[in-house]
Amino acid sequence: MSEAVTRTASISPGLLASLDPLLREWLPRQRWFAGKGRPVVGFSLVAATELLPPGGTLGLYHLLVQAHQPALAPHQGTAPGDCYQLLIGAREALPPRLAPALIGHPTEGPLAGRTVYEALHDPRPAEVLLEALRSQARIGGLRFERDTGQEIGTGLVPRLITAEQSNSSVVFGDTFILKLLRRVVPGVNPDLELPLALAHEGCARVPAPTGWIRAELGGGEPYVLGVLQPFLQGAADGWELALRELAKGEDFGAEARELGRATAEVHTALARALPTATLGHAQLTPLVDGMRSRLEAAARAVPALRPFEPGLRTAFDALAERSAAGHTWTAQRIHGDLHLGQCLRSPAGDWSLIDFEGEPSKPLAERRMAQPVVRDIAGMLRSFDYAAHSAEPPAPAWAAACRAAYCAGYAEVSGEDPRADAVLLRAHETDKAVYEVVYEARHRPDWLPVPLSAVHRLAAPDPS
Repeated sequence: MSEAVTRTASISPGLLASLDPLLREWLPRQRWFAGKGRPVVGFSLVAATELLPPGGTLGLYHLLVQAHQPALAPHQGTAPGDCYQLLIGAREALPPRLAPALIGHPTEGPLAGRTVYEALHDPRPAEVLLEALRSQARIGGLRFERDTGQEIGTGLVPRLITAEQSNSSVVFGDTFILKLLRRVVPGVNPDLELPLALAHEGCARVPAPTGWIRAELGGGEPYVLGVLQPFLQGAADGWELALRELAKGEDFGAEARELGRATAEVHTALARALPTATLGHAQLTPLVDGMRSRLEAAARAVPALRPFEPGLRTAFDALAERSAAGHTWTAQRIHGDLHLGQCLRSPAGDWSLIDFEGEPSKPLAERRMAQPVVRDIAGMLRSFDYAAHSAEPPAPAWAAACRAAYCAGYAEVSGEDPRADAVLLRAHETDKAVYEVVYEARHRPDWLPVPLSAVHRLAAPDPS
């Protein structure tokens, strides 16, 4: 694909029916599948594109499928669920190296007699995606676009990152990383929108997008499917780095301070690039009501939280009182899901922020709303707490030192220490801890003591 490619892509109408029984078993086992705990009872085809010309030894199919599952309320029957992006490969037989990627063997339809598999495990399909981005291909409804000011070289060997995550990522020769979103919705995705805005502002704390993949279907809003960015070779994941330093008994304060500075630089650039808003009483009321509602629902779901509910509610009441007294706050675009695992430190010691998708479980419109920056800060403070409680024995003093250093670093750049507005910070920390209690109770019960320890602190009359 050395030149721009534009071609139509026809798909046999029986393709999804051929894959349906296999996907019902395979899809719920994937880390990024959001509907766990309920069976998949069928699929609707949103879009299908054949990425390689038909007739070859390797078939490559790009699918957007909507999974149908029983509704959460039994009386509501079956409802269309989330839309997922799938990259399906088809071969006569799989070589041993691709055995972990097996989806199954269709018994009918256009793929009968072939072996289908998760194609991202296979270098050739990954190369097809990079070639399409390089040539700005248009294949069916898929649009492969890029920043023409950045070069995409040839001969970059792909490798799939196998660590569990909510999306899928492929690294190309230690030069680029392609993140493919798995659960997709139409509209402007912040994982592309915000890095592009930051690149325009010259913010070096976030890798500038090199290319992106969209799907244009009919007259509706396009789907953002993937983003290609420079790969930060040798960079250390913030979570893993913190755990290593903690295990060695090393101080992490200097790193936390630099991370606070990096966060403030990103927030400052986002405030320049995109509109901000003022939150007064009318705007704060629904925000506080949402916090209260989440607390009530969490207390019903997790009995261990109930003794702390009255104390936790005071955090939200205090914020409501400040709002009613006429206090206002500034809201802007933020990261939306900030924690140590969303940060990378280069070998030179520079911190970068990644993964601006926000919390995938929340509606896209909510993820794109202007919010107080303290929401990001609260997420990072909770992340230090999680790291400290991963040690044996737990190290609350280590977490407290990191939290203080992070806020101090943030203040050095922004001019505003997040701790100065203790009421706003406590409310957002409390809201985050309540969310964590529910998550851990459902998915990782052994981790429940971590957010409960924070709940105990935040519910106290003097939560400092």
